[in-house]
Amino acid sequence: MAVLGKLLKNRRAGQAGLAWNAPNLAGADTLALSSPDFAHETTIPTVHAAKRAGGEDLSPALTWTSVPEGAARLLLVVEDPDAPTPAPFIHCVALLDPSVTGVAQGALNDVDPPDGVRLLRSGVGRGYHGPAPIKGHGPHRYVFQLFALAKPVTRAAGGAALESARPRDVLAAAGDVLARGRLDGWYERA
Repeated sequence: MAVLGKLLKNRRAGQAGLAWNAPNLAGADTLALSSPDFAHETTIPTVHAAKRAGGEDLSPALTWTSVPEGAARLLLVVEDPDAPTPAPFIHCVALLDPSVTGVAQGALNDVDPPDGVRLLRSGVGRGYHGPAPIKGHGPHRYVFQLFALAKPVTRAAGGAALESARPRDVLAAAGDVLARGRLDGWYERA
C-alpha cells in the first residue's frame, strides 16, 4: 500500500474545496473551537484514527465558546483536504443544538449520540470516521470546522431529507453563518 501512497503523493484535493472556503459558509471567525486531545496544528493521537490505520476510530472531545445569540443550529464538519480525491474527503457531518458547548470523546461515533447531536452521512457512513490516509502518502491535515447558523438546515440541496442526503448537499443547503471556528490536526501513516 505504501507504493500506492508514493504514486499518489502529489495528488491532493486541496484546501480550496473545504466547507470553510464555501461562499455560503463564510462568516466571522469568532468561535473558539478546541480539543483537550490535541492542539491546533499538532498531531492527532492514534486513538482517533480509523481502525484500519491502527486507531480506535474514537472521535476526539471538542469544546467551543462564543456561540452568538440568535444561532439556530451548529454545523460541525470534519474534512481531509489532502485525500487524493476530487474534493476533500468528509469524515463527519453533525448538526448540534446551539446550547451544546462541546462533545465528549466518542460522542460523534454512530452508536448513541448525546442529546442535541444529530449525526448525518459522511463519506463512508454516518458519524465520525477517523483518519486513515494511504500509507506513504505523507501527512494529512484534518480540518474540524464549526459553523453557527442563523437558520436551521431542514432539507439538503435538491430537497433530499437530511438523513439520506449526500454530505456536500447538506453543506450546500447551509448558510447565514453568524460565526465559525476551526481546529486543524495532522495524521500520517508511514
